[in-house]
Formats: sequence, structure tokens, C-alpha cells
Amino acid sequence: MDRIRKQISAVSILQWTRFAIVTTLYILFTIWDNNYWLLIGLLLIFDIYILRIIPWGIWKRSNNNILRKITEWIDAIVFALIAVYFVHVFIFQHYEIPTSSLEKTLLVGDYLFVSKIDYGPRIPNTPLAFPMTHNTLPIINTKSYSNYPHWNYKRLRGLGKVKRGDIVVFNFPAGDTVASNYPDYDYYNLVDQLGWERINKEKSTFGKIISRPVDRKENFVKRCIGMPGDSLQIINNIVQINGKALPTPKYAQFNYFIETKSGLLSEKQFRKLGVSKEDQFLCNKSINASFVFKFLDIKPDKNGDFNPVYRIPLTREALIFLKRSGWVKSIRVEPESFGGNTYPYKYDMGWTRDNFGPIWIPKKGETIVLNEKNLALYKRCIVNYEGNTLRQDNNQKIFINEKRTNTYTFNYDYYFMMGDNRHNSLDSRAWGFVPEDHIVGKPLLILMSIDKDRNWCSGKIRWNRVFRPIKD
Repeated sequence: MDRIRKQISAVSILQWTRFAIVTTLYILFTIWDNNYWLLIGLLLIFDIYILRIIPWGIWKRSNNNILRKITEWIDAIVFALIAVYFVHVFIFQHYEIPTSSLEKTLLVGDYLFVSKIDYGPRIPNTPLAFPMTHNTLPIINTKSYSNYPHWNYKRLRGLGKVKRGDIVVFNFPAGDTVASNYPDYDYYNLVDQLGWERINKEKSTFGKIISRPVDRKENFVKRCIGMPGDSLQIINNIVQINGKALPTPKYAQFNYFIETKSGLLSEKQFRKLGVSKEDQFLCNKSINASFVFKFLDIKPDKNGDFNPVYRIPLTREALIFLKRSGWVKSIRVEPESFGGNTYPYKYDMGWTRDNFGPIWIPKKGETIVLNEKNLALYKRCIVNYEGNTLRQDNNQKIFINEKRTNTYTFNYDYYFMMGDNRHNSLDSRAWGFVPEDHIVGKPLLILMSIDKDRNWCSGKIRWNRVFRPIKD
């Protein structure tokens, strides 16, 4: 005891100040986490700053200069990694826009500041991971996290909740199983289109079939269109929420087939329309060109030749400009039959990308009576997202967790996400609902924007987008 008293009496005001600051921050974090078992950690903090019974800095007293320098560097690196890990998990992360699904609201090459405070940060499901990586270590291309320990879903309190119209970063719901060479694609849709045998056996094409926990699924960014409890329907590309039309975002895009009056459009003309090189698809070069032209009723000239026909995405503003430009002979919106498969798989609802629903979005605490149709819609929520077992016997009786039932009460809130680039976005129309435990954060700011179509001397950096706030 005398030794402890002497140790405490020898503590400087600076040490007491550091101890007070760290203790206050630790207590505030414990209150935020709502896990008061963490207060046991105060004993460790008291020993580090005050008692020093455990020789934390014994390496500082070494007479070996080389050893002391090495351990100083190790100490600094470990502290930096812990700080970075904490900020990345609980405060914010950066995110690069890889696809055009939200153009022209967000552009390919935008680097976003994503706040985790707005919706509340999640406690990671897989806490043991290499800092600043998501699911794969660069260069060596191996898994960057450990599956053990695995913690259940818990979200700390945030500044608010997801609202309709918010642009949201979330984990890809259908990404629990992925073909490693196609991590952004829906594995279940690939199987539905190409067959289980091909996807699972052609490893040179599709890679290994792997499973991932929620927090290690690929990150997506879309706009929240439907809220928990909403009834949603899309009629001729107009979203209806609870029977009322939802305003289409200002920069929303749809695909159009444009037939030029004579020759090819120039890069300057495409820039005026805001169409990137990746989106400049010349149909005439496609092996399906004759089918497309016949389907769209595009006629050849007297020599049997077709004018150039492009398939490009256009905003409403760009469409009006194009109609007035005098460059084109005809403009046709892309038919809904070109949209591909829609959710749910293997059950024909008669829905398309442009005419979808009506569909009810699950809400926490709400109970539904199960039938053949809504089992197709909600089985994935019940089994994959909420962790239940579900089976039907030969008489079509339903068993959830081996108990016969005809109802189910949802444990999570769900959201319906769509891209503003409506005809070039794989979103909730393709793979269904986004559960609340998949929500990552809210993009607040564009940190940097790189235009891959330009070089460094001609506008590679989009300076007009740097540090631009993101408006919903």
C-alpha cells in the first residue's frame, strides 16, 4: 500500500490531466455503446496512467539504442492502427463510386466522405480485421478478416435515421454468397440465368464460390426510395409510394436509342450530352443489331444501310437539348422488356424494371399472413437476413424454426433502394430489400473526383466537384 501511495503522490499534473481526458472519453464511449461492462476497462486505464503496476513502457528504459528505436516505432504504428481502426469503424470512411448507377447525381470516379455517425455506427460482426481494408488484402488478394469471433448485429445511437430520398451506402444484401471473380454480381441471379453447374464448376471464369458476413459484403450506394411499411409500385418508370407519385430526382437518367441523321456523333457532342465513353454504345456493331432495329421499327435507307444508332443514358435536360439539336432522326426510350430479370427469382410476378410491384416493404414488428406469393417475396428476409429456418412439407404447410405457422413477424426494418440511372442500376428491383443491419452510412461530401475519360492535362480532376456537399 505504501508503494501505491508513493506512486500516486509522484504522479504529475500532466499525467492526471491525460488520465482525466482518456477516462472521460472512455466513459462517454461506454454510454454510447450502452454496454457498462466496458467500465471494467477503467482499471486498465488507471494502471496505464497512474499506478503503473504493469511495466507498460519497460522498453523505454533499455540501454540498447537500436532496440529502443525499434520498439518506439512499433509503439507508434500500433497506436496509429488502433486510432485508424476506431475512426474507420465508428466515425467515417471513404468510398469510391465504381459504377454509373447514381449518375448524374454521383459520377464514376467520385471519392466520398461517408459518415457513420448520421445513422449510428455498427459494432462490427468481424472485429478482427486488417485496418482500412474491407474484405480482401491488396496485392496478395486474400481474406482480410477473421470469421472468429463473430458478433451479432448492434448499432450505436446516431444523429438520425434513414429518410426517403437519402443517398445511402450499404452492404450488398445478396452478397452473402459470391463468385469471387464477380463480387458485385448477385450470385443467385447468376445461378438463375446460367445454372448452378456452370457457376460452381467453371472456376477459371467465375472463381471460388465464397460466403461473407454482413459487414464484409461489397459496399453499394443507392438512393432510398421506399421506407419500412411503405407500399411501393413503379408505373411507367414513375415511383408510386402508398398510391402517390414520388418526384423523380432532377438528374435521373433513362436509356434511349437515338438514330442520327447521318454520321457518327463526335466526342464533343457526347460531352454536351454528358455521356461518358463507357456509355456510348453503337448498336450497329452489335451482333443483335438487326433484331434491335426490327424491334424498334428503325428502317434502313434506300441502299439498305442503317444510320448510326446509339444506346445512351440521358437526363431530362439532356433529352430536351438533343431533341432541339438537329443531330438525330429519331429518339426511342428503351423498352421495358430490355430490363432483364426482376425480384423475386423463380417466381413470375409479371413485373419488369419499368413496371414493378405493388410490393409491401417489411417493417419491424409487423406481422404478415404467409402464402405462396409473399413467401417468394419475403423468404429471403426470414431466412437469410433474420436467421430462421423455413420449410414446407408435401402438403405445403409452413414450418419456421420447426414450428408450424402461417404468420411471421419481422425483426428488422427494410428499405427499397434505387439508382438515379434508372435503366443502368442493379438495385432493389433486381435483388430485393435492404435490411437495417446492412446500412453502413451516409455520404456527405465529395472529397475528390477523377474523370477516367480525360488525361491530366485536360480535366482529369473535376475541380468543380472537389469538396462539394452531397444533397439528397
